[in-house]
Amino acid sequence: MIINRKNFIRTSSLAVASMLFPNFLDALTLPEAIAMNGKTLIILQLSGGNDGLNTIIPVKNDIYYKSRNQISIKENDALLMTDEAGINPNLKFFKTLYDNGELAVMNNVGYPEPNKSHFRSMDIWQTASDSNEFKNSGWLGRYLDEACHECQNPTQAIEIDDLLSLAMKGETKNAIAFKDPKKLFDNSQEILYKKLNTGNQDHEHDLTSYLYNTLGNAINNSEYIFSESRAKPTDKIYPATQIGKDFKTIASLIKSDINTQVYYLSVGSFDTHTNQNQKQNQLFKNINEAVEVFTNDMKENGKFRDIMIMTFSEFGRRVAQNASNGTDHGTANQMFFISGGLKKKGLLNPLPDLTNLKDGDLIYTEDFRKVYATVLKRWLNTNDKKILGKDNGYYDFI
Repeated sequence: MIINRKNFIRTSSLAVASMLFPNFLDALTLPEAIAMNGKTLIILQLSGGNDGLNTIIPVKNDIYYKSRNQISIKENDALLMTDEAGINPNLKFFKTLYDNGELAVMNNVGYPEPNKSHFRSMDIWQTASDSNEFKNSGWLGRYLDEACHECQNPTQAIEIDDLLSLAMKGETKNAIAFKDPKKLFDNSQEILYKKLNTGNQDHEHDLTSYLYNTLGNAINNSEYIFSESRAKPTDKIYPATQIGKDFKTIASLIKSDINTQVYYLSVGSFDTHTNQNQKQNQLFKNINEAVEVFTNDMKENGKFRDIMIMTFSEFGRRVAQNASNGTDHGTANQMFFISGGLKKKGLLNPLPDLTNLKDGDLIYTEDFRKVYATVLKRWLNTNDKKILGKDNGYYDFI
């Protein structure tokens, strides 16, 4: 039977409607998806350069207080973790996680020859490159390349955003970016109709194949994600903030047993050149509230041991405050790891040495590529050396 374009468009609504039924999708939907190893990684990007010294506070360090006579966090206000270190008072639930053995902190993380440009330093962190090296693919995108050789419609990595970060772009595969699963699905149907109406008139004999290819490529992921997000929606009340909504989306997808192993989201801006405490405090409150509901949600569903939240920021801030009660772009920073499956907890290494600075900036002691290697090898169970291009060694906190 010859199908012409006119008849095809006339019957396309039936084809689209049939996408909602599992039998139609059996031949199209993710038969080659990689098997889950039970671990989920959530990357939380603190965009703008979070000030690490006002996050984990060196409460006994005179240099810290002399350098920040207006914006320092007083020892009595900090939530003490050790005799020497406290956490920002707006991260109360992080202190609870610390007390429960569910939080690890890597201090003074960075890389050689640090760059203080937001865009360039973020590229370095997202691609896992050297400071003088430029890459077009991200470290999580290359993970997707490695983990999903044959996948045509990979949903193993999802970014909760309207645009896909460089971190999630591979050499052959890209992750999927969306804020709302339903909006993603609705948009994919609209794209399908546009393609049908602007397709090549000279290839009518390929229209049947075109139908399946279009449905598979433009619809398949979105229908799968949308249906999974509705399968077991979380019944917890999440904060109405954007980060609260983003964590709620992730929670619903995780509880549905979708095959996603990596989620990526961001919050900001932490670029606190002026009135730092006011801005950082509000951002920390939003993060604290969202992470608390999400963590409790995952615990109640028996999943927290196999979930890890990892935070990073493109750089820290300078040790001394500026004249506007803020801080300017700096270098090294800390990273948080939140999970019920940590092997080591608490502060994993010493606080930054404020007596040993370079032009007023911290000198890193831990390379972020070693952190990535550890996460790739020991959490995602994949080939870190191939993804990162070299042997970076490993930490032992997971």
